[in-house]
Amino acid sequence: MFVYLDNSATTKPRESVIKEMNLMLSQDYANPSSLHRMGLNVEKKIKKSRDVISNYLKIKSSELFFTSGGTESNNIAIQGIIEANKNKGRHIISSKIEHPSVLNILKDYEMKGFDITYLDVDEYGIININQLEEFLNEDTILISIMMANNEVGSIQPIDEIKKIINKKKLKTLLHVDGIQALGKIDFNIKKLGIDSFSFSGHKIYGPKGIGGLYIREGLNIKPILFGGNQEKGIRSGTENTPGIIGLYKSIEKLIDNDKEENNNIRELKYYFVDKIKENISNIKINSLLNEKAAPHIVNISFLNTRGEVLLHFLENDNIYVSTGSACSSKNDRSSHVLKAMNLNGLEIESAIRFSFSIYNTKEQIDYVIERLKLRIEEIRDIMMR
Repeated sequence: MFVYLDNSATTKPRESVIKEMNLMLSQDYANPSSLHRMGLNVEKKIKKSRDVISNYLKIKSSELFFTSGGTESNNIAIQGIIEANKNKGRHIISSKIEHPSVLNILKDYEMKGFDITYLDVDEYGIININQLEEFLNEDTILISIMMANNEVGSIQPIDEIKKIINKKKLKTLLHVDGIQALGKIDFNIKKLGIDSFSFSGHKIYGPKGIGGLYIREGLNIKPILFGGNQEKGIRSGTENTPGIIGLYKSIEKLIDNDKEENNNIRELKYYFVDKIKENISNIKINSLLNEKAAPHIVNISFLNTRGEVLLHFLENDNIYVSTGSACSSKNDRSSHVLKAMNLNGLEIESAIRFSFSIYNTKEQIDYVIERLKLRIEEIRDIMMR
């Protein structure tokens, strides 16, 4: 049996996505900037895609910009906001558990003399909202917080952040990394008062190499790429038309199905955790098991094992999991997220992230539990000798 449980890293594209992208590559391959009929036809398809995605997000189509993915969306938003507002202040607030595409930008600005506050989180990865209120001041130009964490699934209180900004009557801007949130949890960008919001196609059964960025109408952002002024100059470069259409088709499926699909995924996750508790001893569950966590992610430490060893044992059983973020796992192998949650070295070393999708079944979960139990017993036996 083959079981893929690394859906936070990437998801398998839907068949409808692949089919439509193949048509774009084989037939509608013209440049949308071309003035002939083929180019105009592709331009119409991009417009339709932008309209459908904007409607799903409940934003204006003029506020949606296509990018190469979540990392570029975060870079455009964060760098663009800072560069446009650095004369107004040099303080930025984020958290200790952000994605590397946010943390590494902030490290660079720290080296340039900006003051960065990294908020603490609790044992389940929820930010300290009181700390945010304490550090937020007139010099704070930007707060950048992810909506759902990619390693443990914790959902941040974005509404409370905005209330604090409004209570203090500040003009601080709010960027939200929504890459693990889109299509997984229910939210309204406008009602939350978000100024910019990033998302990615390959986390929602769409293609890699395509993402989106919401920029609130009227928000001043300086571009970080220059070229032919595509995407109104915010993201120059010939449009990735197969990717855009693939993103549109993946979101089109979410319009009617996201709630049902996510309920099924959450129930499957709970089933998995219950089976883990029944069959495997000496574990620590690092994720919340309620509505304050994304439906598709659970992080578990199997004490007296090593996560990386367990990952490869499971791989031999055709089971694919992760020890953390795919964007940093080949560099620093210890999770900065779990460190921020105050897990000890043994708990971090033995942690595995399981992330579920619409393609997973109870039969697969039963197989995973069977192999997990066996493999953990083998590893513990070796390590306890």
